[in-house]
Amino acid sequence: MSRIGRLPVAIPAGVTVEIAENNKVTVKGPKGTLVRELPVEMEIKVEGAEVVVTRPNDLKKMKSLHGLTRTLINNMVLGVSAGYEKVLEVNGVGYRAAKSGNKLTLNLGYSHPVEMIDPEGIEAVVEGQNKIIVKGIDKEKVGQYAAEIRDKRRPEPYKGKGIKYADEVIRRKVGKTGKK
Repeated sequence: MSRIGRLPVAIPAGVTVEIAENNKVTVKGPKGTLVRELPVEMEIKVEGAEVVVTRPNDLKKMKSLHGLTRTLINNMVLGVSAGYEKVLEVNGVGYRAAKSGNKLTLNLGYSHPVEMIDPEGIEAVVEGQNKIIVKGIDKEKVGQYAAEIRDKRRPEPYKGKGIKYADEVIRRKVGKTGKK
């Protein structure tokens, strides 16, 4: 039995979960509304203040979908109640980030500033000149936008310059040593 799939998803106060046909799940909360179509094979029921996911049989595909479905619902519930955020750090001399309206401008040592526009429902907040916080209610979109920002200049292993996640550890390398 899927250990994650078996766990019920607790619905906190102020959050409503509705299940329509074809397993179209709508989660409404204080931060917003998320809608997602989940695998039709899974049976999703709201029992009291929790959501229970059950699978029809023990085929390998059903087992993998079971845990996935439960986790996706849990991420939606957490998103509309607490929200998600990823913190990025810009390291390097002359590297900086600035925000105007919904446009994020990054100076990353290229000949031109890199401009990115926040996707719908996602907000990037700049703290100081080298800290970017990506916030939103959809875990997938927050992670994707943070990854796209990081991709503009990945951290390099010699000096650690570039954009990295706040909790990321960069494996440093020793530079060249000159001959004597």
